[in-house]
Amino acid sequence: MTKDDAGLLVKPFALLGALLAFGIIVGGTLLGMKVRDFKRADRYVEVKGLVERTVKSDTATWPISFSETGNSLPDVFAASQKDKSAVLAFLTAQGFSGANVAVGSISVTDNSTTGVDTTHVARFVVQQTITVQSNDVDKVAAANAKTADLIGAGVVISSAGTGSGVTYTFNGLNALKPDMITEATKNARSSADRFAADSGSQVGSIRSANQGVFSISSANGGSSTGDDAAADPNGDASIMKKVRVVATIDYYLQN
Repeated sequence: MTKDDAGLLVKPFALLGALLAFGIIVGGTLLGMKVRDFKRADRYVEVKGLVERTVKSDTATWPISFSETGNSLPDVFAASQKDKSAVLAFLTAQGFSGANVAVGSISVTDNSTTGVDTTHVARFVVQQTITVQSNDVDKVAAANAKTADLIGAGVVISSAGTGSGVTYTFNGLNALKPDMITEATKNARSSADRFAADSGSQVGSIRSANQGVFSISSANGGSSTGDDAAADPNGDASIMKKVRVVATIDYYLQN
């Protein structure tokens, strides 16, 4: 083999080696970019945006239950009817009538058929409930405060004067949701911006978002539902309510 022939063979191998070296360099560079991109995509911060609003209940429901007992059913029934008339007259005097007042059915219990010894216990118990429902929650609260007037008239009222019989509800949540979600999102973004500034990063796009659960509770009590909720057993007895939502959002972080 001549020197010229050997040169011709070396050149292709040299070219192939150069191409392989170049490919390794380019491939290593691309791999490094992918790794860096992966790390950037894996960097994110989870933040929460809290919003609370104090609102007034728009509906009050007040069930007034009363009962009479005795051993003569006709007499007990007559006494119950007298109680009903007294309750209806009381509600009329407080400004409630018509569609605001619903008279429930009468419940009669014969203790002699339930295994109860009626020697010292009345045989018959007659119960009835008259329910008031109104959007004028202040008027219902004022009337409930005068329940002692019915007791003075001889009407045996369940939970009389405690206020626990009135249930106050707020039905305007749907109208509040859009603005509260927007505000919660802004609060979450502000928290993310502060975290990014402290860590020398910048906030990128949203990785995931959860608007959270809306809760309605008494204005001075804990939340009945939602994130970080605390039980509020007396929430329904409060006219003023607290509407609360916590939005949880993950933001990507950029260098």
